[in-house]
Amino acid sequence: MTLLLSLCVGVMSGQVYKNSSNGVEERTQDLLSRMTLEEKVGQLLCPLGWPMYEKNGKGVEVSMQFKESLKQNHTGMLWATFRADPWTRKTLRNGLNPVLAAEVANSIQKYAMEETRLGIPLFLAEEAPHGHMAIGATVFPTGIGLASTWAPELIEEVGKVIGREVRLQGGHIGYGPVLDLVRDARWSRVEETYGEDPVLAGIMGAAMVRGMAGDGLHDKYGLIATLKHFLAYGTPEAGQNGGITTIGPLDVMQNYLPPFKEAINAGALSVMTSYNSIDGIPSTSNRYLLTDVLRNKWGFNGFVVSDLASIEGLHGSHYVAKSVQEAANMALSAGVDVDLGSNAFVNLVNSVNAGELKESLIDTAVARVLRLKFEMGLFDDPYVDPRKAERMVRCPEHIALAREVAQNTLVLLKNEHEILPLKRDPGKILVVGPNADNQYNMLGDYTAPQDSDNVVTILEGILNKLSPEQVEYVKGCAIRDTSNVNIDKAVEAAEHSDVILAVVGGSSARDFKTEYLETGAAVANNQSVSDMDAGEGFDRATLDLLGKQMDLLKALKKTGKPLVVVYIQGRPMKMNWAAENADALICAWYPGQEGGNALADVVFGDYNPAGRLPVSIPRDVGQVPIYYNKKNPRPHDYVELSATPLYSFGYGLSYSSFTYSDLEVAPVGKEEFVVNFKVKNTGNFDGDEVVQLYLRDEYASVVQPVQQLKHFNRLFLKKGEEKQVSFYLNEKDLAILNQKKEWVVEPGTFQLMIGAASDDIRLSGTIKVD
Repeated sequence: MTLLLSLCVGVMSGQVYKNSSNGVEERTQDLLSRMTLEEKVGQLLCPLGWPMYEKNGKGVEVSMQFKESLKQNHTGMLWATFRADPWTRKTLRNGLNPVLAAEVANSIQKYAMEETRLGIPLFLAEEAPHGHMAIGATVFPTGIGLASTWAPELIEEVGKVIGREVRLQGGHIGYGPVLDLVRDARWSRVEETYGEDPVLAGIMGAAMVRGMAGDGLHDKYGLIATLKHFLAYGTPEAGQNGGITTIGPLDVMQNYLPPFKEAINAGALSVMTSYNSIDGIPSTSNRYLLTDVLRNKWGFNGFVVSDLASIEGLHGSHYVAKSVQEAANMALSAGVDVDLGSNAFVNLVNSVNAGELKESLIDTAVARVLRLKFEMGLFDDPYVDPRKAERMVRCPEHIALAREVAQNTLVLLKNEHEILPLKRDPGKILVVGPNADNQYNMLGDYTAPQDSDNVVTILEGILNKLSPEQVEYVKGCAIRDTSNVNIDKAVEAAEHSDVILAVVGGSSARDFKTEYLETGAAVANNQSVSDMDAGEGFDRATLDLLGKQMDLLKALKKTGKPLVVVYIQGRPMKMNWAAENADALICAWYPGQEGGNALADVVFGDYNPAGRLPVSIPRDVGQVPIYYNKKNPRPHDYVELSATPLYSFGYGLSYSSFTYSDLEVAPVGKEEFVVNFKVKNTGNFDGDEVVQLYLRDEYASVVQPVQQLKHFNRLFLKKGEEKQVSFYLNEKDLAILNQKKEWVVEPGTFQLMIGAASDDIRLSGTIKVD
């Protein structure tokens, strides 16, 4: 009734922007014309959201800080209102469950609509890289695990669930996917990315965006996806988070920009700048990237948001601005529309009044934000139903999808003498290791606190398959902490077991002892949580297992019992010992809330693994940066080590075997070819094969990669079944970036390589372009 009355009053008083029958552009310009400079700038501010509510008994209400924020700054957007983690100090006790989150969102919108002069609803932006970072939401595998599925259709379903759960609780913007290419495993945020390859990252990122966007902004579950981080944030010197990036302009255009373009073409309407600089230019003030490329060349019509405090970083980190006000002017002029953190753009009012900045620049940025609010229907109905949030967030269907996705992420790296899958009656199994029964080590960074029954550990997954009498558990050691070690007990248990399942690796699990920067990145020091070795801010100088983990594995190996090693990790760690000594080796990354069930499904043969590596696994940190598509010439061996990775991009085993045959390549146009071949399951298990097509340009005017993925297809084959696979190559697949920075197809010969991994080529041929 209140909303209807407000609309009627708006129409009667000639307020075009309140009349839903008017067009979006008409409403946007009308509202913009009514706004003061201060109100305009307020729409570009996105402060921290979790201080904006208070819990009052069993209910919630907006806080005085929120009221002051609207009164003083006319705030138009909030970030991480529903977030809970050690940094925010929001826990299961004082944080928001889905019902309360929806009630908070409604309270925020009601106050903004009814208690401010213009009644502008707020955008609520939430972290959502592998599930909504809020209490009670579904937790999927982290990005590197999602990429390991090589299954874009499945990732699109994940995106739909993320969009639905964020919107059900009253959010509108999801931060993710993370499209940074990663070529240095030392970097702390490898887990968030889709790997080292621009084609794979682009396809998987676009799939996630399609899922999150739904049927568009008019869709009640359609989410605005914010692509992170623009640009080249995942290749910092020395693996230092936020460090400088030194790459050439051709590399930027050929490798780092394409994944973002694919995702924007798929419907992404927001892009986040990165903390780093490229060749001396900070990304948050890079007009070439933010305006010339993103706006003018690609036609991007969404908004650009700074990473938290990255505008202030122009002054305090990069030292290219003499003050925060100057930094704000630089960022807005370059193409940044929204200030995440809100401590820089508040200065824009002074900049305009002092004649340093044209108000028209602010108008342009504000219009970009308002248009999306109108298109999403927030001016007409910004409210959500808490009962739906209670019923639909982390519902059984979403949990089932989390298990399916986790199954698809698991990469089988070794299976000596086909020890896996284990028999249904394996005798006594010892489940051992620091990650065997640790809920938070299953989840990765950007994860909210969890109720104890929400996450299935590896031990719990195994117990869901076997009776308690068949399973023994010993922790053995921690990830980093060396003060609590019981390797002797683990060895004693192994002596009385028939098979050992050792779960080692790393951790991105934060706790309340960890110190944090204002950006939310953890501070790695002696006072920090002792087991955390990955996650934002935890860069590594080595890739070895930390603590006493290697001592544990070696002691278990000496028992002579069959040894299955599982790595749960946030980055590609050094696996040389396990590759040589374990009977089976599985890379699980951070598999999410259903990871324990998924791993048990694979171990006992209820699911045939088919995950493939989206990154190369190095033999040693001295090889870094290592990635499969380096430019010519091919790397040569070191004095003491091979130049090849331990496991290559695209690699992964199955319980079955597959053969490739009957390659045929035929032109179907001037620069178009069809590639046909057959794949047959020659093993004893039904399963998936991930077929990969690579090209190598034999001679070109600019140095090209030794090979480059162009297409892939994950297909299911029953045992004995054969299918024909077809790939179509077109101008986009054959084009290179020449010295003039133009995409062209040059005449010549291309080597065609088809196989099960970048280093496992089964069929080869040539393509000639006249």
